[in-house]
Amino acid sequence: MKIAYLINTYPRGSQTFIRREILALERSGWDVHRFALRSDRAALVEPADLAEDARTEHILGLGAGKLALSALGWIARNPKGALRAFVMALRCGAKGAGGTPGTGGRLRHMIYLAEAAHLARRCHDLRLPHLHAHFGTNSATVAMLSAMMGGAGYSFTVHGPEEFDAPRALCLGQKADNALFTVAISSFGRSQLCRWASTQTWPRLHVVHCGIEPWRYPDPAPMPAGGPHLVAIGRLSEQKGFALLIEAVARAVQTLPDLHLTLVGDGELRPQVEAAIARHDLSRHVTLTGWLDEARVRDALSAAQALVLPSFAEGLPVVIMEAMAAGRPVIATAIAGVPELVTPDTGWLVPAGDVEALAHGICAMAATPLDRLAEMGHAARQRVLKRHDIDREAEKLTVLFASKGNP
Repeated sequence: MKIAYLINTYPRGSQTFIRREILALERSGWDVHRFALRSDRAALVEPADLAEDARTEHILGLGAGKLALSALGWIARNPKGALRAFVMALRCGAKGAGGTPGTGGRLRHMIYLAEAAHLARRCHDLRLPHLHAHFGTNSATVAMLSAMMGGAGYSFTVHGPEEFDAPRALCLGQKADNALFTVAISSFGRSQLCRWASTQTWPRLHVVHCGIEPWRYPDPAPMPAGGPHLVAIGRLSEQKGFALLIEAVARAVQTLPDLHLTLVGDGELRPQVEAAIARHDLSRHVTLTGWLDEARVRDALSAAQALVLPSFAEGLPVVIMEAMAAGRPVIATAIAGVPELVTPDTGWLVPAGDVEALAHGICAMAATPLDRLAEMGHAARQRVLKRHDIDREAEKLTVLFASKGNP
């Protein structure tokens, strides 16, 4: 059983959930050919990611000249399909005019058209009957255009929040309508697809969760005493709300003088976060580690009593799954798919953007006895292992690939 996967940039340290999904499919008997538009090799540190990079066919690595020749050759063999794809590329490019993030306008879509023609040719040459893309942005655009010009039929997984920020500009509805099926990683994500896809497409919209590998999470470390100790993990970007978290910590330390937050991650807003730490004189209370590898992230979770995630926009964060698998309760904002996983017996949900509510959530966790925190951590672990075992989620994909999404 052969299948192709397409991702914009693969592998990436922040997208290990895709690697886990591919490896789970391979364990179940699928032969997965990895395509990516570009490589991020210079930023990779995990041996598993470096191995994935070596196994991935990076389309733009071919070079502009060879890519153009390959694309023109396929277009000459499939002129009617190429014309349909050209019209769709113009249409989607017009919707994305003006620099809407992830769209690029008509000129960018002509590049997508060339990538799609080459991809169609490669799927034909390798006898790959189906193409699955991750993210409803440019990778799904290339997959759709490729199918229109005679390439493999396609499906794609929508994660959010980027796709839901500009669904019209990204032609998200058209992509779902033309796909054999579309996957969302949460019921919330599926509901957003229902907004933009035609009602006839709804039966082909499915939920398959991102997953974790349970064997990487043995019995949790004991709940540490003292503190309270919190950990936050994620990219320092506008979506994650970490500057607001620093404001909440500043309020919480007024009644919790031993509060400590370990903030794991890096990104474009690091100067802003550092400035907030300095402004509130929190250097004793906040440790900013930068990026850590998977093993050290697990160590950071073990040293904490709870994960805190103050996001403004999300899909369904894998870091919540990892924290719960490590036996730690979660303080998170009640957005997107998060309430589908974090329940009152596994953590605290607070309104997004409300610094007072976030500080109150931190204080509520701090007031919870350690034995109760351990019980909540156990409940969290059981819930995530039941709902997000990657092999079980891969089985759902196997059924969809075999049936091409027919309900």
